[in-house]
Formats: sequence, structure tokens, C-alpha cells
Amino acid sequence: MSESETDADAGEQTGEQAAKRTGQLEVCQRCGRKQGLVGKYDINLCRQCFREIARDMGFKKYS
Repeated sequence: MSESETDADAGEQTGEQAAKRTGQLEVCQRCGRKQGLVGKYDINLCRQCFREIARDMGFKKYS
């Protein structure tokens, strides 16, 4: 194994450990999408699902 391969592996492990440590999720809790996640306030929904159920969650839309 060369030094560059070792460095790449170490970087991947650090990213995985950081996600586990902070509890950050990588998929939408409603539909399972991996992109467009709204993680603020631990919502953990993709933007499409958030738009569908935001009013039920108590969010209000202001113009």
C-alpha cells in the first residue's frame, strides 16, 4: 500500500466517524433520498418532503 492510498483511507474514516459522532443522518427519514437534506433543527428531511409537510409541522410561509 502506498502513502497516498493510506492518506485517502484515513480521510474517509475521519468523515464516517464525524457523521457518527455528531449524529448527522445521510438520508431523508421519510422517503430515503440522499440529496437536498434539510438538517437544521434536526429535521432530517429532503427539501421535497419538507415542503409537503412543513405546514403540518407548524411552519408558516411568509411572502
